[in-house]
Amino acid sequence: MSTFVLIPGGWHGGWRFREIAETLRLQGHSAFPVTLTGLGDRAHLRTAGTNLDTHIQDVVSLFEAEDIHDAVLVGHSYAGMVITGAAARLPGRVRRLVYSDAYVPADGDSCFELTTPAFRELFLQGARLDGHSVEPPPGLDPRTTPHPLASFLQRIRLDGPIQVHRKDYIYLDGWSGTPFAEVYQRLRRDPGWRVHTLPTGHNVAAEAPEAFVQILLEE
Repeated sequence: MSTFVLIPGGWHGGWRFREIAETLRLQGHSAFPVTLTGLGDRAHLRTAGTNLDTHIQDVVSLFEAEDIHDAVLVGHSYAGMVITGAAARLPGRVRRLVYSDAYVPADGDSCFELTTPAFRELFLQGARLDGHSVEPPPGLDPRTTPHPLASFLQRIRLDGPIQVHRKDYIYLDGWSGTPFAEVYQRLRRDPGWRVHTLPTGHNVAAEAPEAFVQILLEE
């Protein structure tokens, strides 16, 4: 049986992966959906200083508190930044990385630099109210909360290649304006990755949960 740590994308709390986690548990696995600092039920902890390092530490702290080893670490969208940084700080404790329509950074990259001009504008315009919290874009689940701007802007720090047994990328090609097409085209030619395509919108946990779980359970 496997241990899954599931990190949602921008503006979302761990509730986004609650049903996925329940499905995995029913099949005998352990599953931890994560709410990052400043989001969901932890929105009251958001400050101007809440950044990518904060979110990476959230995951590292969970691994330490729950004594997690040999894990499958899953990150959706923005959380590709988070799982990359967490895996780098948890050598030997992550077996597999799964990027779900997510950013895949190298050392020195930021989410802001990796995304498209349209999303950069969304981040900056969304933070005009207080200067450090990006309001959720229209049309998202009403449970979404403002996202810490600094986490989008901060560059990741990596000391070297991340050592895991397997890396997967799930490309969701059913929505317009995706910032992940270039990532998909690059990784599908890389023998170090297993790349999957699902004909769904960006919200895979709600739109294609069965197909998503099936990919997570591949070994």
